[in-house]
Amino acid sequence: MPYDPISENLLLDWFTGLNTPEGFRAELVEGEFLLRPLPDGSHEHCLSQIVSRIHTGSRTAMVFSGNKGLKLKSAHGCPQDHVIPDGTLAPGDLRLYRGADPWMPCAGVAMVVEVTDARPETDRETEPRCYARGGIPLYLLVDRETSSVTLFGDPEKDEYRERCTRPFGKPITLPAPFEFDLDTADFL
Repeated sequence: MPYDPISENLLLDWFTGLNTPEGFRAELVEGEFLLRPLPDGSHEHCLSQIVSRIHTGSRTAMVFSGNKGLKLKSAHGCPQDHVIPDGTLAPGDLRLYRGADPWMPCAGVAMVVEVTDARPETDRETEPRCYARGGIPLYLLVDRETSSVTLFGDPEKDEYRERCTRPFGKPITLPAPFEFDLDTADFL
């Protein structure tokens, strides 16, 4: 299908004005509309463990936002991506979330976190492209299906040039600005 900026703008206008049903969150990822149910307790357990460890172990004081809407660069021929990571982390001194719109640009975000849900292929394949395209330095994926944690780093265009995967129970090193080993033992 040829690129059509009028259709792209109509889709974006429709999406940003959408009244998402209670109990769901809506995303626009590489031109695909995703409507996802709210996460289960195991999902939230993993996320809360990460946040707790970052708050106590990170060399740089970080602030966390759960389910923060981010506007990212679009894939070729698609409207601008609107994603909602499970977690978004930024250096506290930036005060990035203060006064931010519901869908904010990703400049200043240090890392996004995703914990797999019913559609793990989106977390594993599509979202790394989106986050890399947005220039987000780090993407941490907790893959409950494979019992592993993957850290993506060094974004260029629409891919991360570095990735490190560790099984649950083994620590994974978070580089600057975090600079500590993230314990994953409690993800089991």
